Amino acid sequence: MKPQSKAELILHPVRLKIIQSLTNGKHLTAHAIAERNKEIPQATLYRQLNTLLEAEIIQVVKENPIRGTIEKVYALNEPSIQSQQDLLNLSKEEHLELFMTFTTQLLAQYEAYLDKEDIDLVRDGVSYRIGKLYLSDAEFKELVMKMGSLLQDAMQHEPSPERKARNLATIIIPE
Repeated sequence: MKPQSKAELILHPVRLKIIQSLTNGKHLTAHAIAERNKEIPQATLYRQLNTLLEAEIIQVVKENPIRGTIEKVYALNEPSIQSQQDLLNLSKEEHLELFMTFTTQLLAQYEAYLDKEDIDLVRDGVSYRIGKLYLSDAEFKELVMKMGSLLQDAMQHEPSPERKARNLATIIIPE
């Protein structure tokens, strides 16, 4: 079996949820990550945490002694997540494979939503759209920066009873 690229490691469904839990500089224990991802079995969570640790995608930033055990606090190892160079080194086939993995995960999330008992696409804010934008490089860069800023602000919110987890995926493809 060939070694996995960082992109392949990151795009695993459970590992991606762990990484998403740690974005924006969050430092969380395994328990806190589990609270944010209740659908992940505990054994799977710990196995995938170890995989991410071994790949140096996450790191232990603190160890808290608790009743004779050590509780680890995890954070992203930011420089290792995905560099431009990592993306440039992928072949066309690897890009297509990663894109298929990404879209398959979206499909699985949407199917899981549709399988719920009480769904209302309007109430729940479900949407999927495609639109063509005509932008100069400068206008495109400005749009991406504004979107990124809005998303960074929204990602600062902590889970609470009045907040629902919402998945937002972006795909930008030039013609």
